[in-house]
Amino acid sequence: GRGVTRMQVVEEDYEVKQVRDMAAARKRWEALVREGKVKVLTPKEAGYAIQLSNKTLLDVRPSIEREKAWVKGSTWIPIFDVDGSLDAGTLSRKITGFMMGGWWSGVPTLAFNKEFLSKVEEKYPKDTDLIVACQKGLRSLAACEILYNAGYENLFWVQQGLEAAEEEDLEREGPQSFKLAGIGGLSEFLGWTDQQRAAAAKEGWGYRLVFTARLLGLFLAADALFLGAQQVGHYLQDLRSH
Repeated sequence: GRGVTRMQVVEEDYEVKQVRDMAAARKRWEALVREGKVKVLTPKEAGYAIQLSNKTLLDVRPSIEREKAWVKGSTWIPIFDVDGSLDAGTLSRKITGFMMGGWWSGVPTLAFNKEFLSKVEEKYPKDTDLIVACQKGLRSLAACEILYNAGYENLFWVQQGLEAAEEEDLEREGPQSFKLAGIGGLSEFLGWTDQQRAAAAKEGWGYRLVFTARLLGLFLAADALFLGAQQVGHYLQDLRSH
C-alpha cells in the first residue's frame, strides 16, 4: 500500500512539473515569435515558400503522425517520438496515459529525441532557411527554440501545424489527409473526432455510413461477448452443481 501511494505521489509531482514547464515554455515561445526571431507562416504560405523559394520543410512530428501523411520532399527529424523503453517509470506513465484517455484518443507516450539537434546539424548548416512544422504547432515551436538557441536564425514556424492545411496548400504524400494524421484510438475508429465530423460534412452520407456500421459492429461484438460470458458462467455453475 505504501509503495502504491509513493508511486501516485511521484506521478502527481511529475504531472504538476509538466504543467509548470509547459507554461514557462509557452512564454519563451511567444517571445521568440513576438520578437521576430521565428517568422510565422500559414500552411498555404509554407506551400508557396517551398515551391517558389526552395525552402526546406522540417517535419518534427512523431512517427505515428508522419507515416499517415507528409509533405512531399520534406525532411523528417522528430523532436519527440513514441517511447519504446520499458522501465518502471515509463510503464507507469504509459498505463496512466492509457487509463486517462489514451484508449480513446490514441495518443501514445512520447519521449524527447536526444539526437534531434545533432541530426539537424548533420544535415543543414546554420544559415539554412528552415520551415518547421508539426501536427498542431506546439512541438514545432519547441523545435524552433532549440534550433534558434543552437544558432539557426532563418526559422519559419507553421502556425497551427499541418492539421490546419487544406489539401491544396501543400503537396501531400501518404494514405490520409493532414487533418486526420493526428487522430487515433477508439474515437478515430468510430469517427467521433472534430476532424472526421468536418470531413463528414463535406463527404456526405457515404462517409457517415462507414462509421455508423462500425458503431453497430462494436455494439454487436459487445453484446456477443456479454452473452458468451453468461453462457460460460452458466456452464461453470452446472459443473460445480454436479
